[in-house]
Amino acid sequence: MGSVAVIMRVMPESPDVNLEELKAALKKKLPGIQDMQEEPIGFGLKAIKLAAVVNDAGGETDAIEQLLNGIPGVERAEVIEVTLT
Repeated sequence: MGSVAVIMRVMPESPDVNLEELKAALKKKLPGIQDMQEEPIGFGLKAIKLAAVVNDAGGETDAIEQLLNGIPGVERAEVIEVTLT
């Protein structure tokens, strides 16, 4: 088994969510995170776009989505892209 890079977008519940605390919670839940950036959406709302290196086992991206969706303050976490490392 190899590794893949997963690019994800994490939408906070509202513009009032503290993005620094949310980033810390994301890093704690998913230690393979390599990069995180804030992406403006509109009306003061910013998404967090992240890149993580994970195992390429089947169903791994679905499990990551479920894991991140369970973090308080996260409205939705979705995989944007998966690529080989």
